Amino acid sequence: MTSIQEEEVKLFGVVPSPFVTRVDIALNLKGVQYKFVEENLGNFSDTLIKYNPVHKKVPVLVHNEKPISESCVILEYIDETWKQNPILPSDPYQRALARFWSNFIDDKFLSAVRKWKVNNEESIEEMEVAFQFLENELNDKFFGGEEIGIVDITAVFIAYWFPIIQEIIGLKLFTNEKFPKLYKWSQDFTNHQAVKEKLPSRETLFAYFRARLETLVVPK
Repeated sequence: MTSIQEEEVKLFGVVPSPFVTRVDIALNLKGVQYKFVEENLGNFSDTLIKYNPVHKKVPVLVHNEKPISESCVILEYIDETWKQNPILPSDPYQRALARFWSNFIDDKFLSAVRKWKVNNEESIEEMEVAFQFLENELNDKFFGGEEIGIVDITAVFIAYWFPIIQEIIGLKLFTNEKFPKLYKWSQDFTNHQAVKEKLPSRETLFAYFRARLETLVVPK
């Protein structure tokens, strides 16, 4: 296996972002050395804007001075570039399903979360429906089977961020009683060594979201 030097791979991000953590986890699972370049949320550097002039946001992965943006695109790039510990199935149909559920998490669940404080009732209903679909889909220890895959990584917000947010706003939606398979998955996933090493501290996230309770916005 070719040795990857740290200076060849950089990840531009902010600590509170689950989208950045997706990339952190994937690189860690692959054993890729990289430099984390921390950006200032709300005041991104000129370098970041240069690398991502279209969306002007994190995460951005820079590999040999070639930038890649958008977390799910970056995850696929990582899997195609470093073949060890694959996070996407080799079977074309299973690969398509993994992409479908990854998109589902962003399109359905996270869009419902962003409606909070705009239409709470509608937001909760949509989140509950999304949770149930994921509960029904989960048939193994992880969405990727016995090993972590791209759907698990994409769902890091559900496993780690959402329980903190629902505690702050007093919501009891994602519980062991309502979604036992998904709840157990969240525990197994966040306690996996490669994942646990890359999660921001609970205290950091709690303070971050509590300070923004009035205008609760998920950082991207």
